[in-house]
Amino acid sequence: MHWMNWSGGGWLMMVFWWIIVIAAIVVVINLINRSKYHPSVGESALEILKKRYARGEIDQADFDRMKREILNS
Repeated sequence: MHWMNWSGGGWLMMVFWWIIVIAAIVVVINLINRSKYHPSVGESALEILKKRYARGEIDQADFDRMKREILNS
């Protein structure tokens, strides 16, 4: 009798592989979501600051103050 039949533990291997497949899907989804909410690796602090100013998140005074801090550090 073959050791991978349903009565001999074959169902355990099937469950194991389904767990692996589901875990891989969860990891991929988390990586995709993480990249959406974090700035790209090549984006500098000054570029992020300029985008925030352009979107209206900060005003001119905040932009100038933060820009000086970035350039002086």
